[in-house]
Amino acid sequence: MRKLGKALYLVFAFILLYLPIVYLAYFSFSSGQDMVHFQHFSWVHYQALWADKNLIAIFLQTILLAILSSLIATAIGTCGAWGIFRLRGVQRKTLLVFNNVLMVAPDVIIGASFLICFTALGIGLSFWSVLLSHIAFSIPIVVLMVLPRLHDLDLTLIDAAQDLGAGKGLIFNQIILPEIMPGILSGLFMALTYSLDDFAVTFFVTGNGFTTLSVEIYSRARQGINLEINALSTVMLLVVLLLAGGYLFLTRQHDISLGARS
Repeated sequence: MRKLGKALYLVFAFILLYLPIVYLAYFSFSSGQDMVHFQHFSWVHYQALWADKNLIAIFLQTILLAILSSLIATAIGTCGAWGIFRLRGVQRKTLLVFNNVLMVAPDVIIGASFLICFTALGIGLSFWSVLLSHIAFSIPIVVLMVLPRLHDLDLTLIDAAQDLGAGKGLIFNQIILPEIMPGILSGLFMALTYSLDDFAVTFFVTGNGFTTLSVEIYSRARQGINLEINALSTVMLLVVLLLAGGYLFLTRQHDISLGARS
């Protein structure tokens, strides 16, 4: 009975999570103009999406923003995780607390704080303000992904390499980096998806000359249901699925290469 209860709970949870997504994607192929009745299968909303040059430009802007912010946040977050790992006692705990604040703080508070900060510094709301914000809230995610891998490091390997005369660069490239690479990839993937998904923070720091898909979809949805949004959301879902598949492939290849080494 316990196993049956767990299975039913998982089925219910998956239905609750994925049924709205499937429902949304289903109506993106309807020839109608609402989500009340599905008419006949059609690509008309995808054709309208492709013809909407403004929306395509916003889509490309959002992808560029996500890639840049996740790459920079991954580099900074990995260095930050290494710095925290090397600390001990109160210093490590204090930095971990500050790192976790951005993880638990409401997005509205974070967005308002960035807005006040940029206004006080005289920084205009544009692509750069959104990029800096996305980098800032992605760094703690990367730190939390990389730190567990650092704690799993076999420090005796580092000591042995130092005794054999290996330099810091060689130790990092040959010992540390391969061991923590799954954590780095996890942090990169999480930062990428958070950037693509974020609305609340972006809504505060975006300006008239730049916007992202989440903000654009929100503004369009307020004007009424448009199945072009369904088509766009379905495309974004496919992009995320491709990213998840790429992440699983990279981590599997990494595990295979580590197994071959050992």
